[in-house]
Amino acid sequence: MRNIVSKKAVASALSASLVLVLGGCGGMPTNRSLESVHQPVVARTNYTLDITAGPGGISIPEQRRLAGWFEALDLRYGDRIAIDDPMRSSASRSAVEALAGRHGILLSDEAPVTPGAVNPGTVRVVVTRSSASVPGCPDWSAKSETNLNNATSSNYGCATNANMAAMVADPEHLLKGASTKGSTTVMSGTKAIDSYREAPPTGEQGLSKNSTQSGGK
Repeated sequence: MRNIVSKKAVASALSASLVLVLGGCGGMPTNRSLESVHQPVVARTNYTLDITAGPGGISIPEQRRLAGWFEALDLRYGDRIAIDDPMRSSASRSAVEALAGRHGILLSDEAPVTPGAVNPGTVRVVVTRSSASVPGCPDWSAKSETNLNNATSSNYGCATNANMAAMVADPEHLLKGASTKGSTTVMSGTKAIDSYREAPPTGEQGLSKNSTQSGGK
């Protein structure tokens, strides 16, 4: 009888464990706030190219090489270009600015720190590209139907933040919003509306008089 009872107890325990596993008991969510634990992470990558520069700036062949490098990188909005020039030549900076301007990118004032020293007679062009992602998403680690903590799901915020990271034009804006360049865009944006409102009505000067007689055949 004892063996039969013990076997029944073991069978009951195994059945209960099997029911819990099939029921999805695998952890309980712990985040009790409405702030998602999955936030976008911004990563920066620096691409460098050393080009030869002289007292008069950058030669035409080197400018062509730099232009080809820009095209190979497929420069786009959000990329940042800076130069590391030990001589601080204005001619070299102007040449790089002109090539960067073809892609609609302005030159940054300060260059990021890159490995290795810049050799004399060369200018290092640095392109910084940022990317945003949300690591750990999707997250279905909390599989328990029981929620004693009254917490949000472990996957809470993954969809919204992942879409934001994928769609933002400049990932740096996730860290710091865009700043103006000192121009009053509101006033310039309403010029067309002001011109329309201030225009005199077409009938203010009266109807134009046209002759119905024509001398031509």
